[in-house]
Amino acid sequence: MNFVFFVFDGFDALDVVGPYEALVRVPGSRATFAAPERGIVRTENSALNLSVDTAIDEIAGCDLLLVPGGFATRKLERDQRVLAWLRAIDPTTRITASVCTGAMLLAAAGLLRGRRANTHWAVRQRLLDYGAVPVAERVVRDGKYATAAGVSAGIDLGLALAAELAGRRVAEAIQLGLEYDPDPPFDSGDPVRAPAALRLAVLAFLRMREMQCGV
Repeated sequence: MNFVFFVFDGFDALDVVGPYEALVRVPGSRATFAAPERGIVRTENSALNLSVDTAIDEIAGCDLLLVPGGFATRKLERDQRVLAWLRAIDPTTRITASVCTGAMLLAAAGLLRGRRANTHWAVRQRLLDYGAVPVAERVVRDGKYATAAGVSAGIDLGLALAAELAGRRVAEAIQLGLEYDPDPPFDSGDPVRAPAALRLAVLAFLRMREMQCGV
């Protein structure tokens, strides 16, 4: 099985590395990182760099496509080359997936129209702009499309897809190998449970970062 992880300047590291760590352990899998151009891609703060050997134009198809999020997705929603590639590769996939605002790229490409989907809670309602149906669930499946909530939800997505592709026993073994047993020190990971003041502060911070990134 050929898994393609799309990355770009401004991607969120955990969005792609989280599901990668789960999916790369699926027996028979082969992972390829693809970017708009070969070379170095950087996270939004440039603290982490990935060297990517494959450009998207070199990928004609795959079994599973995963699109991560990051502040740069706002610009990519208007990048016709990237959107055209997503539309071209989608008919070849068994599963087309996203984490966080990666769903906004799938939606902008027209792939989620009329479908249930999720993204980061701060931009969930923007899915309506592209005709998708926002759903506040950790992982949302509609047909072959699998969209996860923000950032850390990519690990849940990876395990869910591993179970689908290789069976529950394999997915459970992967989970144990990763020692993925969340026990967060706080209960503020969901906007419904988080205090209103905290929610507003985080929204303000995210809006500021979007403006600083020129989106």
